[in-house]
Amino acid sequence: MVNFETIKSEEIKFGNNNFLEIARKKAISEEGENTFLSLSRGFVTPSGEKRYRKSFTVPLDDNVIDFVVKKLKEVSKE
Repeated sequence: MVNFETIKSEEIKFGNNNFLEIARKKAISEEGENTFLSLSRGFVTPSGEKRYRKSFTVPLDDNVIDFVVKKLKEVSKE
């Protein structure tokens, strides 16, 4: 069984009750631990509860993180 722990998270709201969350998380299992970044999109229900729709993970590797940040900026300007 894998348990997930959120170490730190930041979010931005957009549109109608939607949000984008970037978090540093840790997966903990009997085999060990793995820390990674998670980008998640979701919405807030009328009762204020967060619901997640999609998620994407990125390893904690500076080269990979730099690539994602650089390419997101480049692609958004095209």
